[in-house]
Amino acid sequence: MNLIEKIKARQARIGIIGLGYVGLPLVIEFCRAGFHVAGFDVDEEKIKLLMEGKSYIKHIDSSRLKEQGSRFTPTTDFSNLSEMDCIIICVPTPLSKNREPDMTYVFRTSETIRQYLRKGQIVILESTTYPGTTDEDVRAILEKTGLRAGEDFHLAFSPEREDPNNKDFSTSTIPKIIGGYTERCLAVAKTLYDSIVVMTVPVSSTRVAEAAKLLENIYRAVNIALVNELKMLFDRMGIDVWEVIEAAKTKPFGFQAFYPGPGLGGHCIPIDPFYLTWKAREYDFATRFIELAGEINTNMPYYVVAKAGWVLNNFSKSLKDSKILILGMAYKKDIDDQRESPSLRIVEILKELGANVAYNDPFVPVCRGHRHYPDIDMTSVELNEGILSAADLVLLLTDHTVYDYAFIERNAQCIVDTRNAFVNNGINSVKVYKA
Repeated sequence: MNLIEKIKARQARIGIIGLGYVGLPLVIEFCRAGFHVAGFDVDEEKIKLLMEGKSYIKHIDSSRLKEQGSRFTPTTDFSNLSEMDCIIICVPTPLSKNREPDMTYVFRTSETIRQYLRKGQIVILESTTYPGTTDEDVRAILEKTGLRAGEDFHLAFSPEREDPNNKDFSTSTIPKIIGGYTERCLAVAKTLYDSIVVMTVPVSSTRVAEAAKLLENIYRAVNIALVNELKMLFDRMGIDVWEVIEAAKTKPFGFQAFYPGPGLGGHCIPIDPFYLTWKAREYDFATRFIELAGEINTNMPYYVVAKAGWVLNNFSKSLKDSKILILGMAYKKDIDDQRESPSLRIVEILKELGANVAYNDPFVPVCRGHRHYPDIDMTSVELNEGILSAADLVLLLTDHTVYDYAFIERNAQCIVDTRNAFVNNGINSVKVYKA
């Protein structure tokens, strides 16, 4: 029985490397489709929790893991990769401090797979990366075994499209782009993903699939940068950018609304555009549009801090020694994901300027262990009358729906709102300053 037949018969064994926001939902979908899945991760604490049927990601309920029963086997033993028919890589692709791709996780994972690679397997990369990663870098690592991609084993790229806690779309309902190293590689990968998603979108190569994922996120990054820049301009002009956007989006064609904020967060939009910028240098090409958008978006935390300083100045106070209460450490509302959250950078800047910073986030009880912010070690404070009234300024960075905005407005001295959350909740107050 060849691999396509094994997949169709649900006899193929699936191995997923990286059990985070991308890998864990994939585990659940493949198990639901009737496959036996092994989940691989180097984090022993994660594996321990998963073996107990417990989820460490807030929007993935533990009951969804327990439903899979014996079909799911979490492990730190990567030697079990030799038993897998399909191996899917879902590891991080962060940036270095110099905003260059850090491919450590992808390459080390590929080297681990190489130790256990055998004929007939398929290896699929889902981690967002620059064009050429799969058919150049990963292939070169795997072919050091003497096995050849497209002949002895299959190789493909299928970019993740996860949006944590999205109520309208999930892993199974989001169309899946797939690029294979050869036509046969594509056919195997398509058969695999056809078993768990509503629609697959085959493309001509792994490079097209890699580039498509980058385009998706660059499109968002550039448009968010546009409204962020307009927000700063309109602020000086005394124009409410939020009202402008609401008016503009009444046009039924030719306009899509994007919204400003305190900066970009998550593992995709703040990072992915720079993967293409870096790769473009190999071709003597300057991606000026992308770099300008990145410059605007990465500077938004400084704008927010400046706005906070301006508001405090109106009360004859300075940032230094002021008590600042931040609402929201997650990068977007109603999730616990803090990856690349602009709140982290804002906390760091405020502390550097001498402010006394506390935070509340019902989804993030503890904030520590961040790669680029090793000095941040904080615990969420209770959001009560005393905490709110004692703060010189309340800085809303994440507009969680569980916040009682009327209660916050009633008890705070003054508020800087970076999400237009108070107006969106029907509160117009002289206490609230928009940023």
